[in-house]
Amino acid sequence: METIPVNNLPVVGIGASAGGLEAFEQFFRNVPADTGMAFVLVSHLDPNHASLLTEILQRSTALPIVEANDRIAVAPNHVYVIPPNRDMTILQGKLRLNIPDESHAQRLPIDTFLRSLAADKGDNAIGIVLSGTGTDGTLGLKAILDGGGVTFVQDPISAKYDGMPSNAIHAGCARFVLPVDEIAKALGSGTRSTVIFQGTPPTPAAISGMNRILMQLRAASGHDFTLYKKSTINRRIEHRMSQHNIDDTDVYARYLKENPHEVHMLFKELLINVTGFFRDGEAFEILKQDILPELFSDKPADYVFRAWVAGCASGEEAYSIAILLYEWLEETHQIFNIQIFATDLDEDAIAFARAGIYPFTVAQDVTPERLHRFFVKEDAGYRINKEVRKKVMFALHNVISDPPFTKIDLLSCRNLMIYLEPELQQRLIPAFHYALRPGGVLFLSPAESIGTHTGLFSPLNRKWKFYRAIRTSTFSRALMTDPLWISDNSSKAPEASIRKSGDGNFAELTRRALLQFYAPASVVTDAKGNILFVFGETGKYLRPAPGQPTLNVIEMAREGLSLDLRAALHAAGQGTPTLGRELSVKTNGGFTSVSLSVRILPGLSSNEGVLLLSFQDVTALSPPRKSLRRKRAATSGQGRIEELERELDYTRENLQATIEEQQASNEELQSVNEELQSSNEELGTSKEELQSVNEELITVNAELQAKIEQLIGVQNDMKNLFDNINVGSIFLDEHLVIRRFTRDAAKIYRLVVTDVGRPLSDIKSAIEDDDLLTEARTVLDTLIPHEREVHITTGGWYLTRIQPYRTLDNVIEGVVLSFTDISARRDAEMAMQDARELAENIINAVREPLIVLEDNMKIVSVSRAFYNKFQATPGETLGRPIYELGNGQWNIASLRTLLENILQQDKTFDDYVVEHDFPGIGYRKMLLNARLITPRVGNKPLILLAIEDVT
Repeated sequence: METIPVNNLPVVGIGASAGGLEAFEQFFRNVPADTGMAFVLVSHLDPNHASLLTEILQRSTALPIVEANDRIAVAPNHVYVIPPNRDMTILQGKLRLNIPDESHAQRLPIDTFLRSLAADKGDNAIGIVLSGTGTDGTLGLKAILDGGGVTFVQDPISAKYDGMPSNAIHAGCARFVLPVDEIAKALGSGTRSTVIFQGTPPTPAAISGMNRILMQLRAASGHDFTLYKKSTINRRIEHRMSQHNIDDTDVYARYLKENPHEVHMLFKELLINVTGFFRDGEAFEILKQDILPELFSDKPADYVFRAWVAGCASGEEAYSIAILLYEWLEETHQIFNIQIFATDLDEDAIAFARAGIYPFTVAQDVTPERLHRFFVKEDAGYRINKEVRKKVMFALHNVISDPPFTKIDLLSCRNLMIYLEPELQQRLIPAFHYALRPGGVLFLSPAESIGTHTGLFSPLNRKWKFYRAIRTSTFSRALMTDPLWISDNSSKAPEASIRKSGDGNFAELTRRALLQFYAPASVVTDAKGNILFVFGETGKYLRPAPGQPTLNVIEMAREGLSLDLRAALHAAGQGTPTLGRELSVKTNGGFTSVSLSVRILPGLSSNEGVLLLSFQDVTALSPPRKSLRRKRAATSGQGRIEELERELDYTRENLQATIEEQQASNEELQSVNEELQSSNEELGTSKEELQSVNEELITVNAELQAKIEQLIGVQNDMKNLFDNINVGSIFLDEHLVIRRFTRDAAKIYRLVVTDVGRPLSDIKSAIEDDDLLTEARTVLDTLIPHEREVHITTGGWYLTRIQPYRTLDNVIEGVVLSFTDISARRDAEMAMQDARELAENIINAVREPLIVLEDNMKIVSVSRAFYNKFQATPGETLGRPIYELGNGQWNIASLRTLLENILQQDKTFDDYVVEHDFPGIGYRKMLLNARLITPRVGNKPLILLAIEDVT
């Protein structure tokens, strides 16, 4: 296999939590050993427990599996496992380990690694999310998709816990949803070569097919993707083709024509909806510390600061800028109106952004202070609070073909132009200049720039791509030469051109005109009077209240309106509208008659408490109340009027006191509510910590269960081993207490299962003269093994061995007594001894001398008649060659030849005559007879030599 350069090495990041052990094992059982990829496993592990994951998984694959070390370089066809209580990232192909700040709760180790993998490997990154609870891994998969990599998610149906896979799928981060074994086969079968990487240059037929696909997409959606980056477009089209098992672009083009729904799915696929809160944190710090002070300098108090986030995707960038503006205004104690426009092509992304609900994983990107200040925790995740949401206006808008917003102070377009061809990038820059006020700031991503339009912008920060718009007339000429921006409604404000003109154009113009000329000034509030929307000019009836800024309609009401307005809101809360109540409102130093109406908005449930307040001047004014009072005074008496006025003043004072008491009670209730909310957040945090601990315990339990199964297998093997070798063993601790024994040990000691834990001295043995315990203590003290043969009362013999009990760490923790039945051997030895004694008695009973020789002619045995005949002793005879007996009288050449022939040719001889003068007995004439004896046991032959004296 070819060596893959380190920079091009595909790295597979696999994340799992609860139920992940089974998924890991199934995955590696199906992964080939030569994929050429490196695998990195990230799981939720107990920080205080040693992981068995490496040892368990090694049984499932031939790939080498190691626990990761800091700065270890990943290699192809290797598996690396995250250690307990560590966060792991990858940088320049090397794994980096860090000790986490918190052991539990907000830790998201899978997201942490996958995001670093996306940044380090780009389109060579592969992300896989398997079984688990929670949302960890979703943001990591989004980052991998954004970087051009590929993501796999386990099919929730096959997952033991479907929380993590389901969350990743619902977030749109799953490129492939497959069972675990299918994911492994997809990686090993070459799927990645056609899906992840762009291979050889496309053929003209493939280019033609792609163009047909883009033309159909433009005709159906109205959006032209021809000037988007070809690599990105091709990769995403290939993904849709793979979903339908289509390999040919022409075939897919026909499929699009026949299936309009697929056109919509392809359009969704091509939209880049990957973003995050405070992406590139240092850039946002520069924006807050250096850029915003200059943008707000020399601005009047009533200035409206306008920002535009182009290509906002799911809204994180827009909300990040809104939060930053709020923080800066609070820190500098300034008050400005803020308008933030956030636009995108994707209608679903805009709807998601408007809702402002994000998964719990955003806690990884947002500081705890910002999370507490600007987010509200709900069951589905964290929601941006209303204070920030109402400042951001989301709308559908095509930055390429629709007119831009105007009079913008800050324009953020980050990581959008990287997906566009250079030609289209150069057309967008003049449009952005047109949208900005002179001195406004353009905020791009580090991978983007203004290109050749250096005359339109001056750089403020080259690293993080902040540019100031320069006042110049060249931008208008550059803009007019670009046909993308020329349209019949190019002079309209983008707010009016968000929705395309259609058949209802005249109806829409008529409706707007009627609203402008005939509809009264109105506000929409909630049940407490907090303003949600303002229509028309309400300055004659409402004005900013002194002190802390507020949007409560009662506090903003002008003199003469607040009491009746409060009563009308209370009545509306009870379901009773107020229609046409005439009031005298003080404006410009005098009183004006105003008609007040409070209605519950139709189409909304009454329990939502959304009210419509309308103000309208009364054309036929009745005489002022003071004049009426004077006339009544003239007719009924001044005293009576003054009395009534005093009663009215007293009533108003009592009412005001009551209102103040209610306000105080409301503040107390609000304070209690905040405390309860804080307690709820603490309980939520505790719940997350418990969930994290539960996931870790599930993982540890799965590892221990696998270890138990392995130990059970080993125990079964050991049991069968002991049962088959018929060796009795007793394991004693250092106090000679029984720890364990085998079945055959019960033949020596009368042991039962309940004897485990008892001293061996309490058990009666069947050994005669039993002193094994004394010998066991000696072995325990000296560590010198001991063995001897013992006889038991039932008649058997056993070889007893006593050895020290050593652990894997070479620690002595007792002794082991083993008993091997040698009864059969002893019986054989006794039988052999008896046979030997019988043979010797027979030999001794024969009158003729007999000699038994070995193959080297050494004497093994002689008869008693030989000793008597030749006056020899056993010491002088046994073990010596026959040729050396006496004075060498048996060293006869012919005899030597005969004896050697017997060994070599398996012959015998009879009546061989020997005449010799023997010391002590004189001259003798003898006849020798020889026979070859071949024993059954052993391979050394023997020679039996018989001597007959014939003198």
